[in-house]
Amino acid sequence: MPSETLWEIAKAEVEERRSGGSEGDGVEIGEKSVFFIGSKNGGKTTIILRCLDRDEPPKPTLALEYTYGRRAKGHNIPKDIAHFWELGGGTSLLDLISIPITSDTLRTFSIVLVLDLSKPNDLWPTMENLLQATKLNVDKVIMKLGKKNSKAASEMRQKMWSNMQKDHPDFDSEKRKVICKTLRFVAHYYGASLMFTSKSEALLLKIRGVINQLAFGINKSKSICVDQNKPLFITAGLDSLSQIGSPPLPDNDIGKFHARSPMDLWKKVYEKLFPPKSINTLKDVKDPAQDPQYAESEVDEMRIQKDQELEQYKRSSSKSWKQIELDS
Repeated sequence: MPSETLWEIAKAEVEERRSGGSEGDGVEIGEKSVFFIGSKNGGKTTIILRCLDRDEPPKPTLALEYTYGRRAKGHNIPKDIAHFWELGGGTSLLDLISIPITSDTLRTFSIVLVLDLSKPNDLWPTMENLLQATKLNVDKVIMKLGKKNSKAASEMRQKMWSNMQKDHPDFDSEKRKVICKTLRFVAHYYGASLMFTSKSEALLLKIRGVINQLAFGINKSKSICVDQNKPLFITAGLDSLSQIGSPPLPDNDIGKFHARSPMDLWKKVYEKLFPPKSINTLKDVKDPAQDPQYAESEVDEMRIQKDQELEQYKRSSSKSWKQIELDS
């Protein structure tokens, strides 16, 4: 009987890992992906740098950026690897969400939604657009996976949960109550954790612990804070609808809202107090090719040459079509 080829051995090992056959042996390299989305200038890069112990000033994220971190599990044991993706531009680059979400990464994939609560009128449309676009891409991947492995697709739907980070500006008690209860409901609805953070060292350490749990699978924190006068900290599974309560509005106003679902009701209540502003999602989106920090003389010169060739081609094509029309 012929011996196995190197390719066959490698293929068998990959299939064994995917089926979970090598879990618990202590030598498999663990890889997880964490995808940061959220408000523009909301602090996503700062959180990532903090988690990676990088002491450097954060730079604006222009499109989709990638970095990674590694964590040792023990002596002579391969390090765990965490892939960090960050979407820039707020809601202006939704098409890029599909890039890090694949059938290979989805099983160990986490979403971190960072919202800027200093702009409460932008909060709901930002959150809604990003979550809908993310869910659409996740559903596409799961549907594609389901055609090959229905059991794996079903398990993936059950295990999916995301993680949200929010800031905690100083609002009056009624506005703060609406914001806190609404975000608690949304986080609970998606099976997510909810954390308020800022530049406070203590809060950043707590956030770092949560991100490390997502990235490297360390033990999840069991601490909880639901006091709306303090930064909320609620890990997934520790909140409940009974604790959250109903949408914060007078009883005689409930009948005035016609909602199709609980989520729609909370949205209407929130937007009554914080009506969304008209947001042009393409506003202030800069072309990375024009950014001086990415300048490369040879590449830029070739780009200019190709742009000129393209313009010449367009003009010649336009003349050709006009000549054809005259001849006909």
